[in-house]
Amino acid sequence: MSSHLSKILTPVLGFALLAGSPGDVTAQLDHLPYQLKYDRGQTVQPVFDGWSRNADGTFDMHFGYLNRNYVEEVHVPIGPDNRIEPGRPDQGQPAFLHVRSNRRIFTVTVPSDFGDQNLIWSLTTRGETLRAIGWLHSSWEILENATGLTTGSRRSGAEDEEPNSAPEVTFAGSPFSVTLPATLTVTAMVSDDGKPEPRPVDPDQADDPDPQPFVGTQSRPPLLNQPGDALEIPVNIPQHERPRQIRPRGVASVSYEVWRGPANITTEPHFAEVENGTATSRITFTEPGEYRLRVRANDGQLSTDEFVTVNVRE
Repeated sequence: MSSHLSKILTPVLGFALLAGSPGDVTAQLDHLPYQLKYDRGQTVQPVFDGWSRNADGTFDMHFGYLNRNYVEEVHVPIGPDNRIEPGRPDQGQPAFLHVRSNRRIFTVTVPSDFGDQNLIWSLTTRGETLRAIGWLHSSWEILENATGLTTGSRRSGAEDEEPNSAPEVTFAGSPFSVTLPATLTVTAMVSDDGKPEPRPVDPDQADDPDPQPFVGTQSRPPLLNQPGDALEIPVNIPQHERPRQIRPRGVASVSYEVWRGPANITTEPHFAEVENGTATSRITFTEPGEYRLRVRANDGQLSTDEFVTVNVRE
């Protein structure tokens, strides 16, 4: 260790020793690996994202997960390693786990008399079983406003406007079948109310690739530009350098994601624009098996999820 680095670490560790016991210091050091970025080989942590009330008195438990890998997508079939309790092991949870943080991706409805029970999603990856525990504690309640949007969500305009309704999506010919090597062409039928109204594009921001939808009269925050003489930003996971997929503005769109299946897919385009009530996507598979795809129709503010089954044969 260089003398310069030693001068930096010694007072830091010395302060830690003064602030707590040696066991506390060891515990802090043990958490350092979680501050690093890994492309593969890490566990997946299921997450309880809160609960909400239904009009019939039942409750919705919302779950997501954190895949600690930046590149590796993890497949955990429904069963002993991917189960929900109490009740049947399969309660709609995903079996194909995409990278990084995925919040509120599925919901389990529990009865009105659920009380102080726990709803537990157990997930075993890399030989380690991790759990998300859902419960009806008041601090975890998700409140919703009159428009059906989670409190704090942005609205499409003035308070006296008619509320926006989420688009609806249907399919003809599902379940689908395809034989490798092949690309499946799927046309989704989408109905929407035309809201929110497209916001006029600021000419000064016409080429801005920022995919976040700014609606209503909100002004776009200033962009931060990197100085020309700035150091190059380090990248420690070159495999994850992919073009950003940007949802088209001002139109409804449809996208596909593997929910259950042995491998990931590629779609072209990633976000298919809805034209005359339909959106066509070309989906490429690389491995045989049965796939359950989550289909998301988005109008720029609200979205609706449906599922389709695709049987991929060799």
